[in-house]
Amino acid sequence: MGALKPWHIAVLVVVLILLFGAKRLPDAARSLGRSLRIIKAETKSLADDDRDLAGKADAQAGYQPYPPQQSAPPPQQQPYQGTVQQPVVDPVQRVREN
Repeated sequence: MGALKPWHIAVLVVVLILLFGAKRLPDAARSLGRSLRIIKAETKSLADDDRDLAGKADAQAGYQPYPPQQSAPPPQQQPYQGTVQQPVVDPVQRVREN
């Protein structure tokens, strides 16, 4: 009773052609296929993300925190013994001054 028979499909195709026209049907089918591909890829990536998060949570469950380290004395400050850097002069300004 609820089975789809071949003549039902033929009537459906004729109605679609009358409503949308023969020129728009391939474009509509192409757009529908792209949309379905995008939806499929997104649902797959969501499922992969869930699996990745579950795997990371399981992997992190076995980690133990590091023991506290003994603090070392602060390093001694050495006086600065380098050379004084000359100020940077703009080459265009140097040419204008000469």
